[in-house]
Amino acid sequence: MVEWTGKPAYQQVAEDLRRRIAAEEFKESGRLPSLAELQESYKVTITVARDAIRALKSDGLAVSHQGKGAFLTSDSATLARQNDPQAAVEELRQEIKQLKHEVGRLRERLEELET
Repeated sequence: MVEWTGKPAYQQVAEDLRRRIAAEEFKESGRLPSLAELQESYKVTITVARDAIRALKSDGLAVSHQGKGAFLTSDSATLARQNDPQAAVEELRQEIKQLKHEVGRLRERLEELET
């Protein structure tokens, strides 16, 4: 997963986790992957995994409990979307899609009432 972009590996992992948090991938459990799981999935060292979690904690997206792991804060998805322009754009696209659908339904009802 981590590429040679000139950006530190922990930042790349943290950015991907922010994207996943914004997409509410961890919403059901509220738990972030363990350090071992991060090492395995991103092919990074434990130091990189630990620093990525530390970055999320400093952003207010996560809290950790010794021996239990890292967990999302109550407003983590909102915070992550605010810091991720692509996630914000995608959220707006979904809202526009929903609004278009609702406007279409209102038009149909209006036509029914006018006849």
